[in-house]
Formats: sequence, structure tokens, C-alpha cells
Amino acid sequence: MPTEPASSPRSAPSFHTDAIPFDRSQSAGDGVPADDPMAMLVGILDLQAALPSIQRIRRWGHDALAVEPGERALDIGAGTGSEVMEFADRVGPDGDAVGVDPNPAMLDVARARAEAAGSRARFIEGTAYHLPFPDASFDVVRCERVYQHLDDPAAATAEIARVLRPGGRVLLIDSDWHTAITHPGDPDVLGRLSTVMLAATPNPTSGRRLRGLLTAAGFAIDDMGSEAVIWDPETIRPLFAQMVDGALAEGVITGQERLDLDTAMESGIARGDYHLSVTMFAVLAHQPE
Repeated sequence: MPTEPASSPRSAPSFHTDAIPFDRSQSAGDGVPADDPMAMLVGILDLQAALPSIQRIRRWGHDALAVEPGERALDIGAGTGSEVMEFADRVGPDGDAVGVDPNPAMLDVARARAEAAGSRARFIEGTAYHLPFPDASFDVVRCERVYQHLDDPAAATAEIARVLRPGGRVLLIDSDWHTAITHPGDPDVLGRLSTVMLAATPNPTSGRRLRGLLTAAGFAIDDMGSEAVIWDPETIRPLFAQMVDGALAEGVITGQERLDLDTAMESGIARGDYHLSVTMFAVLAHQPE
């Protein structure tokens, strides 16, 4: 099993295991206070899941994986659990659908939603580097928007190979943040904003590297897909605010430049002249027999 990679002093926590504070005294459901960072994260994930582009690439991925009744399926970085529940519907009562996530609070959210939906989906704490399963445990592994947070994606890919049975299928989906487009705004300020965002992402070119990582780990590539994820105004605002706040905190933009960016984006949204997108890539592969 691969060892946990060492983080450099400037790196974000690998797999962002401590990115969100966790307090079990707070509700993981609808009763979470609006200013709770966990509730904010779940809200952003729900907004993103509702985007047509996210739904399209997820449908493509499930169709490409073609999970069958009785199979064992794993989703790494399961988040709110929606895709594990999709797996559970497909594998049926004779199969097993498991989600892994490093955040205990997120696992509580996923379990609550699965219980409310009457789903057989299961959720276990773990990371992409250390999957808590024996060798050759699964027929299918899926991993969406996790690789961009990894300092050692090759180690994670080797771990996926370990838990897949011979002939098992894997689907990796991730963004390439060098494809991000933001409009409107001053091009120079947006360039500096992009530089900060890329520096804060452990693996910003993850999307373009998925095929090579799978090939190097011994997988055979079966298909590839892509989708430009285009945010709507409701989803743009929290993402844009996060990007701008980070640049301001780093001293890369001034308070006036931040105000000007906010004004430009809100004005663009009001008149229908706005755009924020990034391209996501998906790679389907299988473990040779």
C-alpha cells in the first residue's frame, strides 16, 4: 500500500482532510446554522450538483461504467453521497455500494441523506491514499474532483489499482484549472486572481493528467470524455467570492480592485453578460485480467 506523501511547507493539506472544521454538536442536516462552514460546503456542493454540465458528465460516467446488479462499487471522495446512492440503485440488494470520504462531518451528511432516501449505500472514513479495503475488493471504482486536491496522484492511482479486481473498471473525473474562464473583469486583475488560485491548488492540471496516471499504473484506457462546467449566477457568487477573498488575503489584489471585480461581475450578471467555467475531463479504464 502506498505511504502518505510528505507535504511541502507551502502545500495545502493533502486531500484537504482538515479543510472544514468538524463539530458533532452541530446538526449535519437542514438545521445547520447558515454561518457554519460545513453547511456552506454542503450548500456549494448541492448547487454544483444541480448544474446541467455536472449532471451530463455524471450521466455519461455512469453509462460508461455500466455497473450491473450484484457488483461491488466504490466512490472515492463521496461528498454528499449522491453518486454512491446511484451505485446502490444499480447494484441492487445483491451488490454493495460504498463511499469513502476523509471528512467525518461530510460522512454524517451522506449517511443521513442515504437513510432518508431508503438507500443501501454505505459510507466509510478514508482517503484516496489509504482505502480501508482488502486487495481486489471492487468491480468498479469512481473518483470525481479529488485528484486536484492530491499532492501524490500516482500513489492514489496505485491504491485504486490495488482494490480493483482483475478486469475491474475505473472512472476518474477532474478539472483542469488552467482552462478556467472568468468574465467580466479587468484582465490584469483576473490574471493575478488566477495565479493565486492555481498556486493554492495542489494539482491544478489534474484533468489533463488522468490518462497518463492510469496508463502508468497499468490500466488499459477505454474511453474519454469532457464537459465545460458553466456556473449559473447562484453558483458563481460563492465560488467567485472565495477566489477574490483568497487573492485579497494574499495581497495580490487591492481592496479597490476587489470592489471593482465584485461590481463588474454583479453588473454582468444583471445584464446577462457573465461567464465562469472550467473544463472537466473523464477517463474510463479497466484493470487487465
